[in-house]
Amino acid sequence: MNFSDAKSNILQILSKTDCQDLTKLISWMKHSDDLDNYLVDNQRAILQNIADDLRSCVPLEAVFPSETMAIQKTQQNPKPTVHVDAFLYDEETVDSLCEDGKMSRNFCLTCGSHRTAPMEFISHSFSISELQFLFLHVLPDLAGKLVVDVGSRLGAVLYGGYLYSAAAQLVGVEICEEFVQLQTMTVEKYGFSDRIKVIHDNICSQSMLLQNADVLIMNNVFEYFMEPKDQVRAWQFISQNFLKKGALLVTVPSIQDALISLQETNEIPAIGHWLQEVPVDYNAFLQNDTDLDSLKQIHLYRVL
Repeated sequence: MNFSDAKSNILQILSKTDCQDLTKLISWMKHSDDLDNYLVDNQRAILQNIADDLRSCVPLEAVFPSETMAIQKTQQNPKPTVHVDAFLYDEETVDSLCEDGKMSRNFCLTCGSHRTAPMEFISHSFSISELQFLFLHVLPDLAGKLVVDVGSRLGAVLYGGYLYSAAAQLVGVEICEEFVQLQTMTVEKYGFSDRIKVIHDNICSQSMLLQNADVLIMNNVFEYFMEPKDQVRAWQFISQNFLKKGALLVTVPSIQDALISLQETNEIPAIGHWLQEVPVDYNAFLQNDTDLDSLKQIHLYRVL
């Protein structure tokens, strides 16, 4: 059925609907989750296809055995914590995994009892909805701009930036070889190589890249992957090189929260003279699957 016929049929249905139910029907069409599958945009569908591809290439928690520090720090959390990659697993997929017994949202407070408490979920990736929010509402027009993602992992930011922005180049810097290979495979498969580049390196070796970047994105990038002293050095390196006036920095969580755990080092890099936080309207993007608390973890700063 083409557009014209479909439109005529819908209007015909509306014209035949009882007056007392017409308002309900229109409200249902506007707000019901039942129509979500018909409203998926093409870019989102591509990202979902990429996520489907990648799920079979990584462990369930999307953390490779070589990431020993991330595994160790997750296990050391006071509250039982599991890494659930938000790009790979939306709420519906997590529910399905829980039903299949492959994942659990709760842990037992007392062995053998029925007393349970929620597990702590963490992610080092943006969800597809968060990528839409980031590139369509948080960041300005990126035409001609260089976007750098620090710790690009599966490449979600790169793919989202490719599909939802006009950025001239999107560069991911990733230290884990397995993730670099996955990103390279995905970029080639989906034809993204004209604007996406993946670098296998430590960001602290990329001074020129930082100096040229117009947008720098850092999603939960240091805490689980570096010792405190190395985190301090990384922040210092970034503050010394990411200096282009007007350039934008996106962090999850806020810089203040990211630096709290480093207070005991007594070497926290000063940021007052370097960055200014830019207000973000978190209510500008509210969809059925939007997690407002997750959106509020996204912070935007401008280089002074």
